[in-house]
Amino acid sequence: MKKKVITIILLITLIILNNTVIYGFSINDVQGNNLPADTQNKIDNFGQGIIGIISTVGSIISVIVLIILGIKYMLGSTEEKAQYKKSLLPYAIGALILFGASGIAGAIYNIAIDL
Repeated sequence: MKKKVITIILLITLIILNNTVIYGFSINDVQGNNLPADTQNKIDNFGQGIIGIISTVGSIISVIVLIILGIKYMLGSTEEKAQYKKSLLPYAIGALILFGASGIAGAIYNIAIDL
C-alpha cells in the first residue's frame, strides 16, 4: 500500500514539475533563435569537446579491459575460460554502445541543426 502511495505522489510531482518547465521556456529559447552566433558556437564547441573526451576515454578503457580479458583467457584454466567467455558478451555490447554513441550523437546533432 505504501509503495502505491509513494508512486502516486512521485507521478503527481513529476507532472507538476513538467508543466513548470514547459511554461518556463518559449520555442525560440529551445531552438536557440535568441542566442548570438558566438554563444551558439561556444555551446557547439563545448558539446563536441565533451563527446570527444567521453569517446576517447571510453575507447582507451575498453581497449585496456579487452587486453586484460585476453591475457586472463590465455592464461586461465578451462573453467576460467568458460567464465571469461560469458563476460565477453556484456563487454562486447558495452563497447558497441560506446563506439556507436558518438556516431549516434553526431547524427542527432546534424539532424537537430537542420531543424
